[in-house]
Amino acid sequence: MKYIVIALIGALASVLSNQGIAVFNDGFRPIVGQYFNKEISRKELAAMSFAISFGLVIGFGIPTSIAASIILIHCLLLTTDMIGSFCPDTKTGMVLSAAIGAVYGLAILAGLEFIVNLFSMMPYNFTNDLGSVSGYVTVGFAVFPAVGVAYQHGFKKGMITGLATVLIYYLIKKFGVFTISSKSVALNAEGMAMLAGMLLMIFYAAQKKGTEKNNEALTLGFEGNVSRIRKNWLILAVMGGLIAAGTSMSMIAGDPASLALLAEGEYTNAALTALARAIGFIPLVFTTAIVTGVYGAAGCTFVFVAGLFLHGNPLFAFVAGVVIMVVEIALIDLFAKGMDRFPGVKDMGEYVRTSMNKVLEVALLSGGIVAAEKMSASASGYTGIGALFVIGAFLLNKKAKKPIVDLAVGPVACIIFGVLLNLLLVIGLIAVPAAGCMNG
Repeated sequence: MKYIVIALIGALASVLSNQGIAVFNDGFRPIVGQYFNKEISRKELAAMSFAISFGLVIGFGIPTSIAASIILIHCLLLTTDMIGSFCPDTKTGMVLSAAIGAVYGLAILAGLEFIVNLFSMMPYNFTNDLGSVSGYVTVGFAVFPAVGVAYQHGFKKGMITGLATVLIYYLIKKFGVFTISSKSVALNAEGMAMLAGMLLMIFYAAQKKGTEKNNEALTLGFEGNVSRIRKNWLILAVMGGLIAAGTSMSMIAGDPASLALLAEGEYTNAALTALARAIGFIPLVFTTAIVTGVYGAAGCTFVFVAGLFLHGNPLFAFVAGVVIMVVEIALIDLFAKGMDRFPGVKDMGEYVRTSMNKVLEVALLSGGIVAAEKMSASASGYTGIGALFVIGAFLLNKKAKKPIVDLAVGPVACIIFGVLLNLLLVIGLIAVPAAGCMNG
């Protein structure tokens, strides 16, 4: 039964990614939107999915899963994000992604440790540091409303929105953790800051009359984005049901905290922990879904809560997961329609797309620099080499005859740098100074 459920989750999640319906990585969601707006190519989409998710799978998802003998959902759904983006955007590609996703699901259930050992055979396992690439995406994405306001309404209002975003982020980070019935509840700072920025963006847009760009409004309006999610409600609902069922079977968990409690048999505490996390994720998932038209593969993660509360009852958990996902989609639709009623809000679409692109470019470049710096410091003991490599690749790319889109330069350069470090280690030009960096 477990193998059937995990294979179905892997297959369906890969299809969702392949068709741009839903992905798990919050930082990857806006990039998928960029692809379907024809701003980047399929190859660039695949390269960025690998750069953003691969390090997290190897350095975070799989080791955490091995420690508890329960699959942390990150090592499954982050990989299906990659599988779906690497397969062609065709019917054949969709079938291929489903097949590969199913096989991967079975493989990850059968042999977690093998994958970790495979990458530990490298002289220097740079994949742990590669996870830094995506660290800046979710944080940086919170500021895109301020950039959009600046483009649409000028620098002054953009600065006000930016300062409000930073202030909310700081306050939530500092005071956003509180206790309810002896359980710690943490608000998501990135999501709340982004929501505050979006509210200001809507406030300013509501005071400005919309233009007569009716066709553009239909394409870029918030309600139009959500209609793309809504029409796929059935497949998303099945996905939610499968995740809930898998959780009820103690096979998967949505976060390290609830995973640890689940491994110890503390099902109620694990459910309450997952519930607190899900509440904090609502602003982030809903806002990114509204502005990109791409939903979360696990929704707002309430499906994990259902699975934990209905532990040992996978059939009932499946039904509960289906209902939860349908309710989420209904709520996000109502939220989007409310936003769309404001005068001039539909005219924001152009500025939303522009600001998202600018923010992601800087966030991915910054993440690439930081990750490459960590690699160079660990492998050679010298700082500056990683930053030099990534910045140089970024600037040289601008002069290339066929440049990589700027959005992808940071992650791609970071991966190339990690491979080069391993080659240098093999031929003995550098040595690993830090204890524990050399595997074996």
